Amino acid sequence: VQLVESGGDLVQPGGSLRLSCAASGFTFSSYYMSWHRQAPGKEREWVAGITNLGFSTTYGDSVKGRFTISRDNAKNTVYLQMNSLKPEDTAVYFCNVRWNAREYWGQGTQVTVSS
Repeated sequence: VQLVESGGDLVQPGGSLRLSCAASGFTFSSYYMSWHRQAPGKEREWVAGITNLGFSTTYGDSVKGRFTISRDNAKNTVYLQMNSLKPEDTAVYFCNVRWNAREYWGQGTQVTVSS
């Protein structure tokens, strides 16, 4: 199982970014996928999740209404569209899959929101 995140950048408050997570090594379309983040000195926080076929999505309270999770099962990729970014969104963002009773994480992508 391999997860590779990309798309992180430095962005001004109020800006937008789209993160991508390319997955391989498992049947992507069969698994729930999620995004998490970890800010310096803080615990990792769940951000959003999406069911295997994309019919249902859920969000953490801190990002609800600003972030959108989606997936393209033909490309084995899950996305996180982030709008109206705030300085408190600054963190390393990770995608996650629970496969064969084990959690798998990518290496993360840095998002910095600052003027």
